[in-house]
Amino acid sequence: MTQPTDVRGEHLRTALSLAASGVPVLPLRAGKAPFGNCRRCADNACGGRPNMKTAGPCACSGPCHAWAAATTDPDVISSGPWRRAWLTASAVAYHPGGAGLTVVDLDNADAIAWAREHLPVTQTVPTTRGEHWLYLGRMQSANGVRPGVDIKSTMAYARWLGFGAGAMGYLPDSVRALAVSKPAPARPTPQALAVPTPARRGECRHRTPVFLERGIAMAEQCITDATSGVHNAVYRTFLAVLSTHGRCGCLTEDHITRLFTAAQTKGETARHCTEAWTNARTRLGL
Repeated sequence: MTQPTDVRGEHLRTALSLAASGVPVLPLRAGKAPFGNCRRCADNACGGRPNMKTAGPCACSGPCHAWAAATTDPDVISSGPWRRAWLTASAVAYHPGGAGLTVVDLDNADAIAWAREHLPVTQTVPTTRGEHWLYLGRMQSANGVRPGVDIKSTMAYARWLGFGAGAMGYLPDSVRALAVSKPAPARPTPQALAVPTPARRGECRHRTPVFLERGIAMAEQCITDATSGVHNAVYRTFLAVLSTHGRCGCLTEDHITRLFTAAQTKGETARHCTEAWTNARTRLGL
């Protein structure tokens, strides 16, 4: 169901106001999810955007690529493709890392009580079920660092819910430590890839940290952001990773384990992860 005209207009006005203050924004559709890729960008066939975890600019003018589409350019935000997205948008989101911020997402009363006891006071924004604690400084995003606690900064988006209350503090080491000490779920033993490296001159481009590492991290984020149809989302993500990196011998067991771990964190079993990976390889003829 589309939003009333006044609400749609308010979303656009809010987005333009945030962008003017240096906060990269993007529209969210129903279910607090970003708009999906267009046909041209499906499975990241376009090669990504400059600020994504993949190489190569994307010429798509729409709000593709989830958090990586976030922008402060008012001409883009008000352009035709983005205006059409605002027509059905349910909320405004922003890229905290792009604004130099970190959001500690506290999902329930127990998480809030823990934060009040262990984290420095900072700007606090009420959410539907809990609170967002905002700090100045960016870091790696991580979900499930504690029960009901997620960290949203680089390569993530957060819903804009207003300015909240209190003075914003600097990102403390106690928050950074949460991502480092995040408890890892049981990891399956991934199938080692033994794929032929195509004959080419020079080093494979995927071996560069910018291309391969960012590609794996974005795949983890895609799985983490899945709100429904997790099994299909895992399969599609595995397929996208293998279509880009599966033929050059770049993927290691560590990369596969990271993808399997992200899937298991969303509730997938080790067997389903292995089946999805095998099916994706079979479809690509690997």
